[in-house]
Amino acid sequence: MGGEIRIIGGQWKRTRLAVPDKPGLRPTPDRVRETLFNWLGPSLEGWTCVDAFAGTGALGLEAASRGAKSVQLVEQDAGLVQALQSTVQRLKAADQVTVRRGDGIAWLKGLPAASVDLVLLDPPFDANLFEAALTVAQPCLRTTGWLYLEAPSAWGADALAPLGYDLHRHLKAGAVHAHVLHPLA
Repeated sequence: MGGEIRIIGGQWKRTRLAVPDKPGLRPTPDRVRETLFNWLGPSLEGWTCVDAFAGTGALGLEAASRGAKSVQLVEQDAGLVQALQSTVQRLKAADQVTVRRGDGIAWLKGLPAASVDLVLLDPPFDANLFEAALTVAQPCLRTTGWLYLEAPSAWGADALAPLGYDLHRHLKAGAVHAHVLHPLA
């Protein structure tokens, strides 16, 4: 793909982010990110967030731009990790955004229970990681927390309830299904 995308809102609004030409890299479209963060509210002030399959970092950096106090960008690809670190330095966001090289599912497994306000899950569509990622993310969410899931198909209540989630919002945009989930009480 290559090219660039932009941060939609907050302190870094209109900041451009490079999109490396890597197979399978598919940054969340601007329209979908705008809708997601409108659903979550105008400010994420004080939130703790994890972008478990960061890629370009668009989702996690958007959360940081809107006031999240702590954002962890987790990515396996060494080249993307290096690009994320450069972006964080350019934004002077090192006190707010941490880049970690590693497996997003393993990272989520290692987080303390009820420690995260927002988990962002946008795994590679061809990797079949959705159920595993949803399963390990659920315990780390606060009871008031949210989970964003981007997938190639819709996840309905029947599939989500056994994993401990309630479907709050859903949007289809092109080949992308965007879901905002809340942990079941």
